[in-house]
Amino acid sequence: MTNAPKSRELRGKEIAENGNVKKVNDHSFKVKSQSGKGAYEVKSTQTGMTCTCPDFVYRGGKCKHIAATRYYLEIENDTPEGVVTEKVHLTYAQAWNAYNEAQKAEVNLFDDLLKDLVKAIPEPEQTNGRPRLSLQETMFCAIQKVYSQLSSRRAHSLFQNATERGQISRAPYFNAPSAFFNQPETTQILHKLVTLSALPVAGIEEDFSVDSTGFRTTTFSAYNGVKHGQKKEHQWVKAHLCAGVKTNVVAAVAITDAYSNDSPQFGPLIKKTSNGFTINEVTADLAYSSRANLEEVKNVGGMAFIPYRKNATGKSRGSALWSKMFHYFQLNRDEFMEHYHKRSNIEATNAAIKRKFGETLKSKNPVAQVNELLAKIIAYNLTVVIHEMYENGIQPEFLHVK
Repeated sequence: MTNAPKSRELRGKEIAENGNVKKVNDHSFKVKSQSGKGAYEVKSTQTGMTCTCPDFVYRGGKCKHIAATRYYLEIENDTPEGVVTEKVHLTYAQAWNAYNEAQKAEVNLFDDLLKDLVKAIPEPEQTNGRPRLSLQETMFCAIQKVYSQLSSRRAHSLFQNATERGQISRAPYFNAPSAFFNQPETTQILHKLVTLSALPVAGIEEDFSVDSTGFRTTTFSAYNGVKHGQKKEHQWVKAHLCAGVKTNVVAAVAITDAYSNDSPQFGPLIKKTSNGFTINEVTADLAYSSRANLEEVKNVGGMAFIPYRKNATGKSRGSALWSKMFHYFQLNRDEFMEHYHKRSNIEATNAAIKRKFGETLKSKNPVAQVNELLAKIIAYNLTVVIHEMYENGIQPEFLHVK
């Protein structure tokens, strides 16, 4: 009878107990490899721990080296008085003064910035019929409603307050934002506003990461009922984001159904980002590993750091860059991972959007769901801009779009 394989937790504990975890600095640790020479680097970030070992790179989740580091952080070495156990607390630098001031001013500044942002979209000319509600003011109210996370009826008081402050000429009907989101032509307008809302930090960002995340809707997929043992399930939409790794601003977004592949969205996101930003580096996970995606980043003047799958080879097949980066990945793994670990910042972006504005979309119509999600991204970007106003002293300006 053979012994059952040890869990990653148990193997991690053994690594730590054998003294094979060494602290490099407050947030970096070297963990000796059990299967050969050398060591892997475990980094602790505000969004979790990462490791340069193949298990973490290809599988994701906690590997034995991360388990060893976590165990190490709970213990100390022998002392003259005996073994002392004391948790090691990790701390992260934060510009708290800037953060506090930005948070206190956010609500008032948000409306002011939103008013300036929607002015960048030209007002369509009306030649006949009854006077329509201003497009810019409708956009203002729709995005303000999403920012507030209030229902249409409860958000109407916000529109009245905006009228009193002179931000809009008159409060629209309470259901006007919903009607605006239900229009297919709204999608293109909101995509422009996503781009414009990110541009104020273009002088700060040059490294980006690409990833996708799901948002739940309040609608359900088709099902055959209890008779066939199938349950109702919420439908989801997927947001593919290209976000800056320093400010976490969303530079470009694509929204698809829940089951669409990630990799085909990479190229369009990079092209859209390059229209307003200078791209130095782009990081993405294994789902985006392809020759075409490496070339897309090269074409806009940057370099992509995307890990290779286990069965990948260095054959160029028309892409010399693929072969070059493959050998760099194999021979300079630690250096490669130093760049790749910037990818963890987009996880923080995804979490921040959902934490501030929720991961559930209230709209029922598929078109409206896309537009509501785009409005979430715009609202999020404006909060990023507000923070950078206090931390880096930027003066936001939104350009006019034709």
